[in-house]
Amino acid sequence: MEIMTNQRFRKAGKYLRALFIISLIGLALSILAGAGVLIYAKILGPPPLAVPQSTLFYADDGTVIGESDNGQKRYWVELDQISPHLVDATISIEDRKFYSHHGFDYKRIAGAVIADIKAMAKVQGASTISQQYARNLFLAHEKTWKRKLLEAFYTIRLEMNYTKNEILEGYLNTIYYGHGAYGAEAASQYFFGKKAGDLTLGEAAMLAGVPKGASIYSPFNSLENAKGRQKLILRTMVATDKINKQEADQALNEQLTFVGKHLHTKTKIAPYFQDAVRHVLKTELNLDDRIIELGGLKVYTTIDTKQQEIAEQTVGRSIAKESEIQIGLVAMDPKTGYVKAMVGGRNYEESPFNRAVQAVRQPGSTIKPLLYYAALEKGFTPSTVMRSEQTTFRFDDERPDYSPKNFNSQYANGDITMAQALALSDNIFAVKTHLFLGENTLIETAKKFGLTTKMANVPSLALGTSGVRVIEMANAYSILANGGKKVSPIVIKRVENHQGDIIYEHNKEAVPILQPELAYVMSQMMTGIFDPKLNGYTSVTGSTVINDMTRAYAGKSGTTDTDSWMIGFSPELVSAVWTGYDKGKNITSSADKSYAKKIWVHFMEDALKGKPAKGFKAPKGTVGVYINPLNGKLATANCPIQRFTYFVTGTEPTEYCTDHLLYQEEKPEKKEKKPKKPWYKKLFNW
Repeated sequence: MEIMTNQRFRKAGKYLRALFIISLIGLALSILAGAGVLIYAKILGPPPLAVPQSTLFYADDGTVIGESDNGQKRYWVELDQISPHLVDATISIEDRKFYSHHGFDYKRIAGAVIADIKAMAKVQGASTISQQYARNLFLAHEKTWKRKLLEAFYTIRLEMNYTKNEILEGYLNTIYYGHGAYGAEAASQYFFGKKAGDLTLGEAAMLAGVPKGASIYSPFNSLENAKGRQKLILRTMVATDKINKQEADQALNEQLTFVGKHLHTKTKIAPYFQDAVRHVLKTELNLDDRIIELGGLKVYTTIDTKQQEIAEQTVGRSIAKESEIQIGLVAMDPKTGYVKAMVGGRNYEESPFNRAVQAVRQPGSTIKPLLYYAALEKGFTPSTVMRSEQTTFRFDDERPDYSPKNFNSQYANGDITMAQALALSDNIFAVKTHLFLGENTLIETAKKFGLTTKMANVPSLALGTSGVRVIEMANAYSILANGGKKVSPIVIKRVENHQGDIIYEHNKEAVPILQPELAYVMSQMMTGIFDPKLNGYTSVTGSTVINDMTRAYAGKSGTTDTDSWMIGFSPELVSAVWTGYDKGKNITSSADKSYAKKIWVHFMEDALKGKPAKGFKAPKGTVGVYINPLNGKLATANCPIQRFTYFVTGTEPTEYCTDHLLYQEEKPEKKEKKPKKPWYKKLFNW
């Protein structure tokens, strides 16, 4: 019996030693595995904290004009921009030991396991803020062992590489508060209509209770449940010494006002412009679509909301509702290139095609200022004369004959000046100038003025038969308005990422590309379309809108069979308007042809209303003289019409007009007779 007992003890000892050794091996392996996990986590480094965030688009005055998101309203704010009450309330109810543990609250986990075993169901959670943040960032919310293991691993990586405040900031910016609001800022705006940093204790305690289950604890779903949850959180805050009982009672009795409305719900301001901004972000800043839409960017644009509203209203009331005419409008500051207003069509919902930046249409006579600037460079002046009459141009290189016509087949049948030819939009003068300069001259000049579309090397190019874009024509005219300095159309001033770092800022300055004195002479010539003194065989092309003008403008209109244009500027604003049919259908109605001019003048007048009327400042190297606009010679007192005209110094006319001398001889002026001196004065003189 004794022998058998000893044998049993020996066998038991063997088992115990084996179990001990196995346990040691298991412990060693566990330690090695744990160390391996930690080393691997350290090698991987910090996990990215990128989460979908709303990208906001701002106008030039700082107001939000648009928002891009995927249905998740989220605006990242720093921890110090969140109310301390919300921070304390969240920690108190979600993770009291947040600042003391390393990602896992083991005592809480054990308590949750025991509670679940007793209830034979999942009744109590034990996830820390770090674990919840890891799950929100990287994982789906399915309840599987794989997800739990990955959650633990990401939690370790977060704790190893980020500070507690960074984790807490991230958590408060990613947690879901219901109603499409992600993060404290979006939730605060939705529930209470205020910034997260302005939340009171009562509001913070109410908001901190929602993530437990928005469908249950949101005050919009059940105010009773929400108040109960708020009361629990306030008691917890008292227990953790965040507040005292008196403060808790005051917060519980605080009268709360709920808003239930997301910030920036109106995101359709200037939709065509916003599309243009997105295009620049993608093509010029090389940002991908996901970053643009969900990267939490702050895009500060150039749009002027007042001018944009004026543009849209002007278009809306000017074009008949039943008309199929479309429009492209761009307004720019010629000094900076900042686009202030953009209309790409009459209805964005029906057609998002942006005619202001995408459509390529024939500019008609609006190309002539570029042609005549090139002529000024070659020695032409506003007084240069050529004959205006029906003309057929024949060429030696076997090209077909070309017979351009003036509007309504009207001609001077005599000499006219370049200034008058521009004001009357004489096509014969333009084609003669184009051929005299060489057909390639206008092509190169167009490139200099920033036109990127291909120009055909043909005689009709002088009449605007090669297509252009509205925004490029606005930019071309802005160079003249800016004294010969070139700017590019700018829609974005600055872009910040979700952390507030500036990733792009416009800082390009205007570049002189034209001779300033020639640019000024050209601008002054362009005021002629609004000056009846230049009327000739027909009226100046801007005569229909002169009565609507209260200040000086320079500009040019243009028409083709399918397109109607008006482009013009004051010293501080340039705008270009195109109207026509999308499919290139001929514009037959005179009313349809008048839309561009009417929209342009009403937009300019309303946009500049209340601002002092600025004149065009003459640069050095220019001189102004009075000329007879019919022949370009210096005007005399006998000329019935005199117009003050600018020239480059040294190119002004020196010959006086003699057309009215005969009139003077036939009706000589009566000389005043001097009164006879009294006899006594004569005696005195003697």
